[in-house]
Amino acid sequence: MNESGVVHQRGILDTSALILFNRFQEVGLLPVVSVVTTITLAELSVGPLIVKSDVERARRLAHLQQIEASFNPLPFDVDAARAFGSVAASLRQAGRKIESRRKDAMIAAIALANDLPVYTCNPRDFEGIDRLEVVPIPVPA
Repeated sequence: MNESGVVHQRGILDTSALILFNRFQEVGLLPVVSVVTTITLAELSVGPLIVKSDVERARRLAHLQQIEASFNPLPFDVDAARAFGSVAASLRQAGRKIESRRKDAMIAAIALANDLPVYTCNPRDFEGIDRLEVVPIPVPA
């Protein structure tokens, strides 16, 4: 069971949750239907390009390809662009700089535009965003 004790029908997995997706074994940790965003795919696409080890590069590329084949990502569309304004305003009001949270803010905007919670191993990344439901999930051992 995730830390909130609530399991949603659908929910967005942020990048931290998607990186560990294959390690989640406990039933009830994730939403019934997991969704990803194009922002997370963009973040994951950097991984294979920045490592020096050929073995690690291959592992990250295989993981990215598995994710791409398994999910139909939600885009950062017009509705998300509109929601981004309120996300940015919320972060500023909470004293957080939007520049350092830009990708998380875009994921949050997609979540708000689609009325979905965000499942994450790093709930602090989404602190201060009004109306966003964040579901903390523990990092698997």
